[in-house]
Amino acid sequence: MNDEIWKAYSHGMAAAMQEGGIYVSSMLLHSYSQLGLSNSEAMLMLQMMQFAQVEHIEFPTPEQLADRMGLPVQDIGAMLSRLMRDGYISIDDFIDPVSGVQSERYNWSGWLLQASHWHAEHRRMQKKQERSSRPRPQSSSSSQLFSSFEQEFGRLLSPMECETISAWLDQDRYTEEIILFALKEAVFAGKLSMRYIDRILMEWGRNRITSVEEAKVHTQKFRAGRL
Repeated sequence: MNDEIWKAYSHGMAAAMQEGGIYVSSMLLHSYSQLGLSNSEAMLMLQMMQFAQVEHIEFPTPEQLADRMGLPVQDIGAMLSRLMRDGYISIDDFIDPVSGVQSERYNWSGWLLQASHWHAEHRRMQKKQERSSRPRPQSSSSSQLFSSFEQEFGRLLSPMECETISAWLDQDRYTEEIILFALKEAVFAGKLSMRYIDRILMEWGRNRITSVEEAKVHTQKFRAGRL
């Protein structure tokens, strides 16, 4: 960068610092299109912030906004009406503390509120997708459990069947040994299906059976006709 360019750059930066500016949350910039706002509508609200925070004009006229935006006054009026109708901006009455005169000012807290709701929902969905896409760690015994089902079924398990087995382990908290024994019982009964195995596990759960030994006793009693 030569001296002339550096001087021009320094002069521009000094002028920018003197002019001041507004703080815009990245949340607003990230979410405005997702909220259904157009580029012009978002820029219009930023210009309203500029008027209020830097120029201390808290209720700029449509003509002032149109001049700043380089748009017809009618377009500014239409955008203001839409933004107020959909709750992005509102008009507040207030008493000027210096003059004591009642005045009006624009309030864009509605935009901030809607952006924060979108941001929270966006983060929630991101975390949900991360959890669903994260591979479920399997121990060697868990892998053997899935392999045992595939061996007895004589085919690869479908995604739904894999989810069912995972739910037995993670949600219902059945042990791998109990699940394997239920699989053997289904093979013995000639009713090899995930639904039938689930019914066996539910029956054992209702009877508070937590070990293979208890399941064997329960099954023997059932077969002997003493239940």
